[in-house]
Amino acid sequence: MSEPFNRVAFVGNGAMATVLALLLESRGVGTTVWGPNPENMAELIRTRENRRYLAGHRIPAAVRLTARDAEAFRGAEAVVSAIPTQFARGVWARLAPHLPAGVPVVSVAKGIENETILRPSEIIADVLGPTLRGGAPPLAALSGPSVAEEIARSLPATVAVASADQTLNQRVQSTFTTDWFRVYTNEDLIGVELAGALKNVIALAAGILDGLQAGINAKSALLSRGLAEITRLGVAMGARADTFFGVTGVGDLATTCFSPTGRNRSCGELLGRGQTLEAALDGVPGVVEGVPTARAVVQLATRYRVEMPIATAVNEVLFERLDPRAAIAQLMSREPKPERVR
Repeated sequence: MSEPFNRVAFVGNGAMATVLALLLESRGVGTTVWGPNPENMAELIRTRENRRYLAGHRIPAAVRLTARDAEAFRGAEAVVSAIPTQFARGVWARLAPHLPAGVPVVSVAKGIENETILRPSEIIADVLGPTLRGGAPPLAALSGPSVAEEIARSLPATVAVASADQTLNQRVQSTFTTDWFRVYTNEDLIGVELAGALKNVIALAAGILDGLQAGINAKSALLSRGLAEITRLGVAMGARADTFFGVTGVGDLATTCFSPTGRNRSCGELLGRGQTLEAALDGVPGVVEGVPTARAVVQLATRYRVEMPIATAVNEVLFERLDPRAAIAQLMSREPKPERVR
């Protein structure tokens, strides 16, 4: 196994940044967690507990916590970007002057930027490429079914790191792998990031079904046909089809659609119960990435001429006030045809 990174900096102080920092600290890796909001970070430093996103898990003193931009990457050999996709551009523009050239960035965000239709790693490259000596740093994505609360309790989990740089893949794998947290490597960065983003849109639909009490049959059909939509778009955009049938594809999709605490599924459930989008978003802590991603997916489907009826229906429920029951009727009454995945 390749040499692990000895010191890792986290950009962001949400659940995933916190729990991965705890994982690395338990392995003896030096960790820094930087957050963009000084008030939030002051509370985190005072309590040593992320009470909003990961309550009940103390952050050891060995994990350095800071809101100072100049200290974000001090001594870091690698950086994990855990900022929600729609905010990543602004944060990285702010931190760019402080990132040493050549330090790799591993994204754990799952989404697509609305304004540019770029994936998280593409956003980082777009921001850092013109500002760093030698261009954008080596980039990777770490993704898969990874409920933060379960990781914090050391329950078994499996994810994958994706990059065109196999050396980077192997070093990330060595850094994060434990006897309960298994990391695979994958060269399909496009597919892994698309799978992570698009499954959130399907999870919104799964939550809507839960809110309507539509049943397990409907939900299982949604997952299988949602996977077909995700795969079709991914292949059209240059991803490998088999990526969507691995842990970062169907594995993450299933977890997100069934997890009772998942933000996207929970938001969808509130919509299915009749709440407005605004009320549903207020009722879910944290960023619901599937909501802005739904808009981006419809644009991508149009651009690549891919039929995505479920994603389109979710977008209409979110932004065109389509009644969720009417959306189901619309999907169920489509012209009969042979089943296909691609």
